[in-house]
Amino acid sequence: MVPDASVQRTAITLAGMRFHVRVGVLPHERELAQPLELDLTVRLAPGTAGVLDYRDLYAIVRDVVGAEPLDYLEAVGSAILTRVLALPGAAHARVAVRKPHVALGGPLAYAEVVVEQGA
Repeated sequence: MVPDASVQRTAITLAGMRFHVRVGVLPHERELAQPLELDLTVRLAPGTAGVLDYRDLYAIVRDVVGAEPLDYLEAVGSAILTRVLALPGAAHARVAVRKPHVALGGPLAYAEVVVEQGA
C-alpha cells in the first residue's frame, strides 16, 4: 500500500542527550558512573494537533536514567518507550541508547541498542 502523500506526519527528535550514570550488570559498572547517550524520536498520530512538548520528552528520559543503577540498555529503552507512548498523540517512538565506554578487547566507538515501537 502506498502511503497517502496528503497526510501530514510530524516527528520530534531529541538527539545526543548525555547522562553520567551507573549502568551495566558487572560489579564495576554498578559502582562507577559512566557516560550514557540517548536519541529519542517520537512520531505523532495523524490528525493530532501536531504538538508534543519536548520538555516532557526530556523529563521522561531524565527520570528513567535517573533511576540508577540501571541494568541493560534494552530495559532503559523499553522503559522510555512505555512512558512516551502513553502521552496523548504519540503514535510511534524510537530510542537509541549508547554506551561509549565498553571494554571488549579492541577499538569500539560505542555499543548501541535501538528499541522501537508503535504504528
